[in-house]
Amino acid sequence: MFTSIVVGIDGSDAAERALRMACGIAKQFDAALHIVHTPRDETVAYAADAISGFYVGPNAAQQEMLREAAEKLCEQALGVAAQDGVQSVASHVGNGDPASDVLDRAEAVDAGLIVTGRRGLGNFSALVLGSTSHQISKHAKCACLTVP
Repeated sequence: MFTSIVVGIDGSDAAERALRMACGIAKQFDAALHIVHTPRDETVAYAADAISGFYVGPNAAQQEMLREAAEKLCEQALGVAAQDGVQSVASHVGNGDPASDVLDRAEAVDAGLIVTGRRGLGNFSALVLGSTSHQISKHAKCACLTVP
C-alpha cells in the first residue's frame, strides 16, 4: 500500500509520537521512511538544547547553530527508526516553511503518506494562519495522518 512515507519532526513530543507511528507503518509495509526537519528561529531554544544541553534564547540563534541542531535532531530520529527496525530511512533538513518543505519532500520521493504531529513547536502565527499539519493536509497530494 505505501512504498514511501514522509514524517515531519520538530523536536516536540507530538513529533516524537508521529515519528514512532511512521516507523511502525513503514516497517509494516516495508516502506522507505523520509524524515524531514526544518529549523526555525522560533524553536531555537529546543533545537539548541538538543546539541548543547543548556538553554539558548531565540536572540542567540545563528544559522550555523540551527543547522547543527537540526542535524543532531535528525540523527536522533534516524536512531529511533533504526531501533524500531525500519530498513530504509533517510533524513532531510529543510529551509524556510516547514509545511512547504514536507510537501516538497513528499512530492520528490513520491510519498504515499505524510505523518505529522498535531501540535508541534510552531510559532504564534500558526494560531492565525494555520498549523503546519493543517497546511500539509490541505495541500498534500497523498494521504495524511496527523498524530495527537
